[in-house]
Amino acid sequence: MRPVDVIVQGVLVGGLYTLFATGLSLIFGVMRLVNLAHGDLIVLGAYMGIVTTQALGLSPFASLLVVVPAMAALGYALQRLLLNRTLGDDPLPPLLVTFGLSIVIQNALLEGFTADDRKLAIGSLATRSLALPGGIAVGWFPLIVLACAIAVIAGLQALLYRTAWGAALRATSDDPVTVRLMGVDQRHMYAMAMAVALAVCGVAGVLLACWTNVDPGAGPQRLLYGFEAVIIGGLGSLWGTLAGGLILGIAQAVGAAIDPAFQILAGHLAFLLVLLIAPRGLLPRMAA
Repeated sequence: MRPVDVIVQGVLVGGLYTLFATGLSLIFGVMRLVNLAHGDLIVLGAYMGIVTTQALGLSPFASLLVVVPAMAALGYALQRLLLNRTLGDDPLPPLLVTFGLSIVIQNALLEGFTADDRKLAIGSLATRSLALPGGIAVGWFPLIVLACAIAVIAGLQALLYRTAWGAALRATSDDPVTVRLMGVDQRHMYAMAMAVALAVCGVAGVLLACWTNVDPGAGPQRLLYGFEAVIIGGLGSLWGTLAGGLILGIAQAVGAAIDPAFQILAGHLAFLLVLLIAPRGLLPRMAA
């Protein structure tokens, strides 16, 4: 495989990793909360898409009209009723609660859907490709996923930095005490942030189920890829998250070109290398 082709394919995979990581980046940037159930929530979104397409006869892309609002409502409820109670100076309670939530989601999916893996069928779109100069073929569906990742990052960036709600959310993150004195409900703002994060998880889950098979135990690996992308890019930086996802995807593609067994390890080595060079990530939040 030619080097340019390897890089192109890595960039396309990186779009999916960016979607895995975006919710993590947003929630950490706002609440400093590390959500260990994030990968399982992505898988939950995938299964919601599968159930929606089967029950309502919708296409996978149309199922997003159901999955995204449902995941957003779940995110609001989780934060307002459960996770807000764990926030404070001690980072351990949120870790323990989200770890428990991860186990609950995995076992609930296992009970409801068995251990068999499943996939959303997207018809001919799965194999259609765009021919580029130099004999490079780019799949239409991976290209759609990459465009979706860029659109999500750009949309969230605009939401946070060009709207009154985004200004209130950033103020809540920076100085929650002063914001409470100004009459802003901190619990509601955090719940809205989690709703947005889980809406993105819904998008990531449906696209993941279109891309490959999913099973109830697939969450932890998606969480790992998301964490690596977030840390490579810089904690709390949305554009950094995009850069981190692309770097991780390219590293894995290069590793697979060298030896298929080296694919996953190459991504982890790239993650370690970036940490050695830039411990705060490539685009830390202060530079966003």
